[in-house]
Amino acid sequence: MPRSKTRDVVMAALNMWGYTAAYKMPNDDPEALRARVHVRYPIVIDRVLGFGELPTVRIQRRFALPGRLSRVERLLSWCHWLWFAVPHLSVAYVWVRDAERLGGAAARMYAVFDLGVVCYWLVPTAPPWWAASHGYLGEGDPPPVRRMMSEYGERFWGESWNELYDVLGGNPLAAMPSQHFATSLMAAHLLWEAGPVAGALGFAYTATLGLALVYLGEHYAIDLVAGATLAEAVRLGAKRAAAPARLVERTLQTLEACATGSR
Repeated sequence: MPRSKTRDVVMAALNMWGYTAAYKMPNDDPEALRARVHVRYPIVIDRVLGFGELPTVRIQRRFALPGRLSRVERLLSWCHWLWFAVPHLSVAYVWVRDAERLGGAAARMYAVFDLGVVCYWLVPTAPPWWAASHGYLGEGDPPPVRRMMSEYGERFWGESWNELYDVLGGNPLAAMPSQHFATSLMAAHLLWEAGPVAGALGFAYTATLGLALVYLGEHYAIDLVAGATLAEAVRLGAKRAAAPARLVERTLQTLEACATGSR
């Protein structure tokens, strides 16, 4: 395709199609995935971070009421669902504000996605809600960690919830690092580069999402730390990668010009 805004959108969509396929693929054989999954190491680390108790357990015990969902918990659930659009909207915002910066912004954002999914293949790690439902966090009814996202999803979406979850949650054992937090942090950086107001909103959303991920039982605190490390590594490494990336880009542009000229 000739270079155009349409092609930019198609390229981003193709990358996310590839990411989604790679994200879901380990769960094509659920039994094999469970045989490889790591469960205990994030529990050990989070107990250290929580001074003897998992932050998720501490927060849910202090603020959550068994069998009920408060307005705050519903708001945090929507904050979590909003994530599916936030990274891409941040790239689109950069595109609208300064199209010349689109290439670098998109490369950094989707590098976080793509590097994160490699970790899911190499070190499949269970989230706290899964560990609790399988007895790794102790016994109890309800379990020590509730998955509030699922509870609210069933109430809000009704019979459509299972189908929606199958589409969006294709791999339940992909928690380390937290892609939700990593890509949201990168989005905040991109928005900050575009303007301080947009950046402040981006960092406020990232902080709220971080609270939601831990409170709702979707991620351990160490998952967020790992996600932030991934995002910062990509952001800081982008300068070193710029020169070889430009060389590859010039080569591809040469090939593109030959192909276009031959039509």
